[in-house]
Amino acid sequence: MIIHVDMDAFYASVEIRDRPELTGRPVVVGGSSEHRGVVAAASYAARRYGVHSAMPTATAKKLCPELVLLPVDMPKYLEVSEQIRAVFYRYTPDIEPLALDEAFLDVTASERLFGPAQHIASEIRQVIRTQLGLTASVGTASNKFIAKIASELDKPDGCLFVPRGEEQPFLDPLPIKYIWGLGDKTIARYRTLGIATIKDIRCRPKEYFSAEFGVQGIKAWELANGIDRRPVEPERHSKSVSHELTFATDISATESLLGILLGLAEQLGWRLRKKGLKGSCLNLKFRNQSFQTRTRSCRLAATDSTATIWQAAKALLLAAREADPAPLRLLGLGMSKLSHRRQAQALLELEPRAQEQSRKIDALTDRINDRFGKGTLRRGMSSSS
Repeated sequence: MIIHVDMDAFYASVEIRDRPELTGRPVVVGGSSEHRGVVAAASYAARRYGVHSAMPTATAKKLCPELVLLPVDMPKYLEVSEQIRAVFYRYTPDIEPLALDEAFLDVTASERLFGPAQHIASEIRQVIRTQLGLTASVGTASNKFIAKIASELDKPDGCLFVPRGEEQPFLDPLPIKYIWGLGDKTIARYRTLGIATIKDIRCRPKEYFSAEFGVQGIKAWELANGIDRRPVEPERHSKSVSHELTFATDISATESLLGILLGLAEQLGWRLRKKGLKGSCLNLKFRNQSFQTRTRSCRLAATDSTATIWQAAKALLLAAREADPAPLRLLGLGMSKLSHRRQAQALLELEPRAQEQSRKIDALTDRINDRFGKGTLRRGMSSSS
């Protein structure tokens, strides 16, 4: 059985936990509205005003003038994420992180020791609440697809179990937007064919969707029939380090996307340094409103430098936006071709002074953020950066 754990409004919830006086108030974590910042996370109180992640902070302030805006404190969130991961490891080593606040757990082999999967899921949720002071939404099912939907349907602070054999009664009434890979345009086309629910897909033959939608149609039919063969892939098997963010609404402004990308670059650089790794292949991932996912990559001298990662990532995104300025719904940044820092060979650098300065900035930022956890040394984005 598979458990999907998704922390509720993670960044904002961590800040509210640490500042109890903010309980019940509309809180967002993100960049300054004066510097074209974007919302990284919004509390549920803020969401009632229409505020959501990836929204420009200035827009969020207009929707909710009493909004409490806090800076991103990535070192703190990484530390809490590691604490959450430690809870998972009490029950299973088979953990596939999707982000700092989200993961799949395969507990099939753990049921003999800890009891039924639904009991494990409930216990994990309770441990996170009592020991870390945070809430999580948890879905449990026979595969990833259904487990993730279960956690989405019972947010916030929910725990939904879909027993084996009950997958179709659970899926059938749901709208087709829950089928992975269907964008707005494809959903509109499905509706013109009289298909509005998952049951509508299930009740037509696979060949129909193959003829109408090709490979994507076959995948949609399989998911509608509760078929998802993807295994949980533990991080220890991973050959890359990455972070990605799915937006609540599509974003077309390149400046907003760059602001989000800078945050991803900071997360990626921090995580590489914490793990003692350097990477030499930078990978940009982006998904448009039609759910088409594309990637761009570039080779670098083995690095863990935030500045180097940011400049390369910025060039990749700007080139991608020039080729296709369509609105995006997801942005991700990762590093592959990894090596341990001590093993990474020193390569000649064109600007050794600049590189040395960048290393000092990273070391100073990491040291201060590790000690104080206030995020006061976050990089700012300017037209020249």
